[in-house]
Amino acid sequence: MKPPHSPRWLNLFSFASPMQFYPLAGRLIPLFMALAILLCAAGFWIGFAIAPGDAQQGEGYRIIFLHVPTSWMAMFIYVVMAFWSVMHLILRTRLSAMMAQALAPTGALMAFLSLFTGALWGKPMWGTWWVWDARLTSMLLLFFLYLGFIALTRSIDEPDRADKAGSVLAIVGVFNVPVIYFSVKWWNTLHQGASISMEKGSSMASTMLVAMLLMSLAAWMYSIASCLSRVRTLILQREGYTRWVKERIAQGEK
Repeated sequence: MKPPHSPRWLNLFSFASPMQFYPLAGRLIPLFMALAILLCAAGFWIGFAIAPGDAQQGEGYRIIFLHVPTSWMAMFIYVVMAFWSVMHLILRTRLSAMMAQALAPTGALMAFLSLFTGALWGKPMWGTWWVWDARLTSMLLLFFLYLGFIALTRSIDEPDRADKAGSVLAIVGVFNVPVIYFSVKWWNTLHQGASISMEKGSSMASTMLVAMLLMSLAAWMYSIASCLSRVRTLILQREGYTRWVKERIAQGEK
């Protein structure tokens, strides 16, 4: 007696196949991009039009609505990259390595925006664009880790070797993430402590908190959409020799 067939959406492991994942990613990209635009618009409106000015920092504090979400995403994306790298080394799944490589450019963008907006905030508040502070320096190291990962994986012609080398670098570099997060606790830094923590909750006004959370969700949605778009390109490049890719290209798929 044959076992009953379960719906494909229940068998999540089937999407580990690039052929199965490619159309799913294509259907999800518009959804996540639309959510990113809506959440970003709502976050901007509340953060820059409704939220009150800060008693100490005036209007300059509003840069946190860009700075904090991009900083969170820069750290989180690297952790996800390390996860996919572990999956690639253990399970030898091709899609895992491609996911890690698809995430890297977005992570680098988030790390750059974190550093850039931090400098914009630091000049009026600290009187300088940059200091070799533990938080800033470890975030700069994260940015270089992203660039190093991208350069390494693209400089090796053989995909298997590139995937292994990139996976090792992603796993080694992930230990910098807790250093970034706890740097304000471990060392006496110029950077202020977290406004939101698991132990103490939020010290921000409710409208400020809502705006920051909306912008953070927008950054999440954008990161997912950009990753899915990039991994589809990688799938077509890597699987170009397969019949299903040739058929899609013949049908005009880009």
